[in-house]
Amino acid sequence: MADAQDERDDTIRAHPRGTAPVPLSVLDLATVGSGRTARQAFGTTVELARLAERRGFHRFWVAEHHSMPGVASSSPAVLLAHLAARTETIRLGSGGVMLPNHAPLVIAEQFGTLEALAPGRVDLGLGRAPGTDGATAAALRRQDRLAEGADDFPQQLSELTRFLDDDFPDGHRYARIHAVPGPVQGRVAGGVQRADRPSVWLLGSSGFSARLAGELGLPFSFAHHFSAANTVPALQLYRDSFRPSAVLDRPYAAIGVQALAADDAKEARRQVLTGALAMLRLRTGRPGLVPTPEEAERYAFGLAEQEFVEGWLRNVVFGTPDAVREGLNALVRRTGADELMITTNAHGPEARLRSYGLIADAYGLPAA
Repeated sequence: MADAQDERDDTIRAHPRGTAPVPLSVLDLATVGSGRTARQAFGTTVELARLAERRGFHRFWVAEHHSMPGVASSSPAVLLAHLAARTETIRLGSGGVMLPNHAPLVIAEQFGTLEALAPGRVDLGLGRAPGTDGATAAALRRQDRLAEGADDFPQQLSELTRFLDDDFPDGHRYARIHAVPGPVQGRVAGGVQRADRPSVWLLGSSGFSARLAGELGLPFSFAHHFSAANTVPALQLYRDSFRPSAVLDRPYAAIGVQALAADDAKEARRQVLTGALAMLRLRTGRPGLVPTPEEAERYAFGLAEQEFVEGWLRNVVFGTPDAVREGLNALVRRTGADELMITTNAHGPEARLRSYGLIADAYGLPAA
């Protein structure tokens, strides 16, 4: 790791402005602001995906969440199909699909369909958390024993992978079942197995998926944006556990990071405060729409609430474009991340679109 880290540090120092030292990508939740609708949120997601494609961001992911009024991305596969029809080159994926919420065959069929619609552009990022509270997770899974879903994650992942590759061994109870669209059509049409399928990633906010991703030789994405204290240990565990595979010959780790750039530092803080207040309400059992900047400014924070917000904001990279660039570069140096998945939780589309444009400008990404 030391050699790779030294190489990355040299790259960052060589590019104080201009090309980003690691690929920059986007993680979007289709957030719904106060006074807005899910339809409008999806329109913003399309605008953002197109902007990311024009400006040279590497990939665009959406995340599965449930029973959260301010987050409309409850059905990643549906939203990704919508985005695939409105983009041409950018990689699209889930950041992630929560595997215990779904039957592996269903996910294989959904993402096989996406791969057929957007060949060579689809990532299947998988998580083991429910993406919601316990009661909602029980409703999704039609069972109350939620721990089983997490504990069975390696087995579910193995089953999903075999459906994607259509390679259950003879005698297996699923050997005659095929995920369609999928490799079976390649064999029927040309006599050989189709080589392309979604790129599988593991996602996590602790060490479990980090170790599993390493042992399986899969790319790994860590949720730094809401579990910052665990980032460095989890990435080290991933690298220490890594075994080369047919997918990767060396570890590849992305991290999700909250970031927002504005024309001045005061406006940047004003915008990120809306996301911090939305997170405070979520963590205290009061989920709702993302508040406006004016509502966030008027909110009377109690002492404990203020401490929560300030703690949350310490892990958000925000400010002027130059300050955000420096903050992101520092994060790459500290974590050794191979890619940054930037997410921006703010009320309105203007602030979010403006932020990604300013970050692209700060790194000298293509203008068109």
